[in-house]
Amino acid sequence: MGTLEGKTAVVTGASTGIGLASARRLAAEGAHVFITGRRQAELDAAAESIGAAATPVVGDIAEPGDLDRLYAAVEARGRGLDVLFANAGLAVFAPLAQATDEDYEKNFGVNVRGTWLTVQKALPLFNGDASVIINSSIRADDGWENFGLYSASKAAVRSLARTWANELKDRRIRVNTISPGSIDTPAVESVVGTEAGATLKAELAKRVPIGRLGLPEEVAAAVAFLASADSSFIYGANLDIDGGEHQF
Repeated sequence: MGTLEGKTAVVTGASTGIGLASARRLAAEGAHVFITGRRQAELDAAAESIGAAATPVVGDIAEPGDLDRLYAAVEARGRGLDVLFANAGLAVFAPLAQATDEDYEKNFGVNVRGTWLTVQKALPLFNGDASVIINSSIRADDGWENFGLYSASKAAVRSLARTWANELKDRRIRVNTISPGSIDTPAVESVVGTEAGATLKAELAKRVPIGRLGLPEEVAAAVAFLASADSSFIYGANLDIDGGEHQF
C-alpha cells in the first residue's frame, strides 16, 4: 500500500511540469487526485496519463467560480479532502523601470490571490490531518534582475503559509511550502521560446552546485512526503528543492 492509500487530493496547475508529476506521484501512492488547469485538451491528456485515479476539472485559480466547480466535484465524491497541492502559478518578468500594472496584476492575481482563494475555498472540505502544500520558489530570496514582481509574489505565498499553518493547527491541518530551484519543465520554453529556452536551461544548470537542472519528479517526491503522515511533525516549514542552489 502507498502512503496515501484511500486519500483524496487536489493538484492545481496539473496539466504539465511539476503539477503533473506530483499528481502522478500522489496517485501512485494511492490517492484519488482531482487535477485542474486552464486548458481542457492538456488537462484531459494529463488525466489519461494518470488513469482512473484522476478526475480532471478545467479551471483557472484566479476565477472564484472555477474553484467553486472544482470543490463541488470533490465534495460530490463524499470523502472530503486530505491533500491540497496549490501549485498553479505564472511568471511575468520585467525590470522595475518597465514593469506595468498588467504585469503586477498577472503575477499577484494568480500567484497570490489565486493561491489564497484555492486554500480558503478548500477549508470546509478538509479532513483531520490534512496537508496543504504551497508552491513557492527560491527566487523569492535571491534578487534576480527582472524577477521583482514574480519573486515578490512567491515571497508572499511563503508568508501566507506560515500564518495559515498557525491558524489551522487546531484542525490538525498542516501547511508547508516547497521552493523549487531551477527545474526542467516546459514552463521555460513557454516563457522564452524553444531555442532560447535550451540556452537558458544550460545557463541555469551552471548555477546549480550539482551541475544539472532538477526534474519535476524530484519535486513530486517532496510533495508526496509533505502530503503523507511521514511529515506529521512539520508545520509552517519551507523545503528547498534546488540541488544546493540556495545553500552555498
